[in-house]
Amino acid sequence: MKFTQFLKTKGAIGSIFMGIFYAIAMLGIFLPGYTAIPGNVDKLPIAIINDDKGEYGKMIAQQLQENLPFQEISTDVSNKEALKQLEKNDLALVVHIPETFSADMQNGEISSSIDFTVNEAGATVVSSTMTSVVTEINNQLSSQFSKQTAQGVLMNLNVPEAQAAEMAEMIESSYVGNLVSINEIPDGMHNNMLPMFLTMAGYVGAMIAALQLVAAFKESRGKASRKRLFLYVQLTALIIAVLSSLAAMGIAYLVNQPSGDLFLSMFGQQILNYIVAFNFTAMFVFLIGEGGMILNIPVLLMQTLANGATISRDMMYAPYEWMSYISPMYYSVQAYFANLYGSNSASPYLWGMVAVGLGAMLINALVVAFLHKSVPVVNAETKNETEKAKNTTEVIA
Repeated sequence: MKFTQFLKTKGAIGSIFMGIFYAIAMLGIFLPGYTAIPGNVDKLPIAIINDDKGEYGKMIAQQLQENLPFQEISTDVSNKEALKQLEKNDLALVVHIPETFSADMQNGEISSSIDFTVNEAGATVVSSTMTSVVTEINNQLSSQFSKQTAQGVLMNLNVPEAQAAEMAEMIESSYVGNLVSINEIPDGMHNNMLPMFLTMAGYVGAMIAALQLVAAFKESRGKASRKRLFLYVQLTALIIAVLSSLAAMGIAYLVNQPSGDLFLSMFGQQILNYIVAFNFTAMFVFLIGEGGMILNIPVLLMQTLANGATISRDMMYAPYEWMSYISPMYYSVQAYFANLYGSNSASPYLWGMVAVGLGAMLINALVVAFLHKSVPVVNAETKNETEKAKNTTEVIA
């Protein structure tokens, strides 16, 4: 065989196609998606709550609204409600100016300070960006609380100039910006990435199993009914889900050492993650066979951005945001964040994953029922009798 003939074989053509396709798919999805960092930071929602009735609280709240680069700034919520929204990652930052801020500043006390609260149990870029923003805010506020600025404000309040200068010195040294982190994640990138890595491990394994089990389904037609074979496929996927989840939990506990109380909930979620991912990826394989993997690859790549581990839904471009609503990976990653590090319930995300899984399973069942041709079932006994009869006929002949 010549080399040119070898290049024309199905394996060589397929390898060449997949090499080019994967490069285009990966770079074409990743590079545009990551341009959202830091380009879409301004889309992150924040809240500024000013409980101070004095001049300083009003001045700082107004300056923050005018100067912060965020399009959505809530000011009409209570601090308690804002913190609840932060827990759910519906807000990226909560700025709280306490009721006694102006009075404490005028008296030179540092018992009261502005609180900047961020949630670490969420997208990595959001928490790190908000921390940087808070640092910059504090630097700017410290600069603004210079002797001249403070003195001018105090004079506008009819404070004598000499007294204003003395109070300004006191104010300048008493400003404190307090960065508060809730749901702190233990040190180490392996802890930040654990929700995504557990999800990816189940999803990729399920995607490969979908290709192999659907192939087994097609090869076994004629040996059992389509309904029974479909059930066999689902039961096999469940067995693999249990075994692979045990392996995943073993490595996770060996390296990350999460709380032992979380084992059953994490183990159950990993099984659910696998089953949902299996049916989600099997849709394309049931529909178009092995070529379904060509669709599964870009869908997988899109979900690595749309799962919310790196950037939040608010920062995503429209195609990635749309994908997050039907993505098994998004619901799995968010559930792991809530379960491992958060204080809010993971149930909404788990139910979201269940909904995606049931929808995918229903589509697969419909595809098998209406698009896959029925093949007459021949059991082993009938087949043996047919072969015996055929052999007997041949001997007589």
